[in-house]
Amino acid sequence: MGMVISFTCVTPQELDRAEQDLEWARDFLWKIDELRPDNPEAYLDKAWAGLEFLLSEADEPLEFLMDGNPIDDEGSLFTWDVESVQDTARRLRALPWERLVTHYDPVRMTEEEVYPNIWDPEDEDEPEYLKGAYETLVSFFEATARSTSAALMSFSF
Repeated sequence: MGMVISFTCVTPQELDRAEQDLEWARDFLWKIDELRPDNPEAYLDKAWAGLEFLLSEADEPLEFLMDGNPIDDEGSLFTWDVESVQDTARRLRALPWERLVTHYDPVRMTEEEVYPNIWDPEDEDEPEYLKGAYETLVSFFEATARSTSAALMSFSF
């Protein structure tokens, strides 16, 4: 499966509860689609490290595993409070994909072993994978910020 990241929109109260009760948080994430079918979420698959590379090169660094607040010992569940969500939404809104993609450099990304090490200079469609993930990320943060919500981020292997 590899290392994947996903975000789920939660209320500030749910975020507080998740920080206090890890088992509740895991159970809640498992059931969220049934509880709230239209709940904003973003599944970035393995594109997160490629996005981090592009954002860093564009001087808008976003480190998914550093910017969130880890709430378990394994580093697999992170909280993003309302303020972090609002700030991230604002930063992403100001950075259109067209500007971000100018930093796509498959040779450097391969040299720097940017996960998942699939960057091929011969594949002209490859940035589309990152573009889809970026659009998912932007729309998640926009929707979550609009509802003054927080987020849970899960990182799984």
